[in-house]
Amino acid sequence: MRSILITGCSSGIGYDAAVTLRKRDWRVFAGCRKPEDVERLTREGFDAVHIDYRDTASIETGLSQVLDATGGTLDALFNNGAHGMLGAVEDLPTDALRDIFESNFFGWHELTRRVIPVMRAQGHGRIVQCASVLGFTVLRWRAAYNSTKHALEGYSDTLRIEMRDTPIHVSTIDPGPITTAFRKNSVAPFEKWVDWENSPRRNLYESKLIPRLYAPPGKPDPFELPPSAVTKKLIHALESRNPHPRYAVTTLTHIARFLVRVLPVRITDAIIARN
Repeated sequence: MRSILITGCSSGIGYDAAVTLRKRDWRVFAGCRKPEDVERLTREGFDAVHIDYRDTASIETGLSQVLDATGGTLDALFNNGAHGMLGAVEDLPTDALRDIFESNFFGWHELTRRVIPVMRAQGHGRIVQCASVLGFTVLRWRAAYNSTKHALEGYSDTLRIEMRDTPIHVSTIDPGPITTAFRKNSVAPFEKWVDWENSPRRNLYESKLIPRLYAPPGKPDPFELPPSAVTKKLIHALESRNPHPRYAVTTLTHIARFLVRVLPVRITDAIIARN
């Protein structure tokens, strides 16, 4: 049975991928940051492990549990767990950036470095990175998240090139808007780090950002797709004999990539500034 470790499996993209791949006869090791989610997925029949990207010990222990269960092999890694952080650049404390880079970038590197020797030794492997449309373009209020995903794009491109002389394939998936709990999970970091009441942009927070951040779930945004759209691309990256280096998900991602490639920066800036 093929084995895969997926991080961020408590909900959304990670959970959909775990459920779908198990149906396709993959042995899924479902990584979760919270112990209660590990317990829940264990009850659902998954091989669930505790992996918190901020915690090196959990990365080491979680991967060791996976390798003990498989006899030391792992066919694929899907790096997926991440969170958002909203706020204007001038209102982001440096420690806030350190915090999000730990969970959205440095932890990914830690886990990936530990997996590569396993794949080298067994003679094959797939590493799939869940990046974002915001890894090659930007939106206002999202500098922290934009930065982690831009870093991940450069990191993954470099890793893919460096792995060309190995049997390890590296692919990047760039989702656009996907129906998940992402916005809900962005509330806690915002409340922890951003002193918006004393910001020179307070009126914009009150009129633009906060109403959307705290709004109850409603109709999907334009171009928004369910997590299964990402899983479809993941399946190709894992099971195709010739996986693509990049996979775009949602119409918005395709449009953004085209506009970034063909339009002058001043024009793309003007388009983005209106949103």
